[in-house]
Amino acid sequence: MNVKFLRPGAIMPTYGTEFSAGADLYACIDEPITIQPGETKSIPIGIAVEIPVGYAGLVYARSGMACKRGLAPANKVGVVDSDYRGELLVMLHNHGQQPQTVNSGDRVAQMVITPVLTPTFTLVDELTDTTRGTGGFGSTGK
Repeated sequence: MNVKFLRPGAIMPTYGTEFSAGADLYACIDEPITIQPGETKSIPIGIAVEIPVGYAGLVYARSGMACKRGLAPANKVGVVDSDYRGELLVMLHNHGQQPQTVNSGDRVAQMVITPVLTPTFTLVDELTDTTRGTGGFGSTGK
């Protein structure tokens, strides 16, 4: 996948292990950014990517950062469309009770490249029946 560096100090996304699903995204900032409890700040990644048509980049929290520091993407899962060519940004939210500082080079999120289906939506009067039917939250396994 093509990656363009947009800022000095940008870091190529990397996989932590041979079988990692998500590639780590690294903060690329001029000075540390402190995020207060309950606050959200934009963290530049310093790169643009060329995601192939038919795919999307899904930006998720890194489990270590979320569990240990309370930092996770504010929108839970960011979606990078294949036609987006701008800089990747991660809106990090501090869910914890202490201020957290992000430094340049910190791994702040992970991106999973996944196939995307784009079905045509058709208005109908009825949907096919299933065993579950209209049962909502908590309706299975009873």
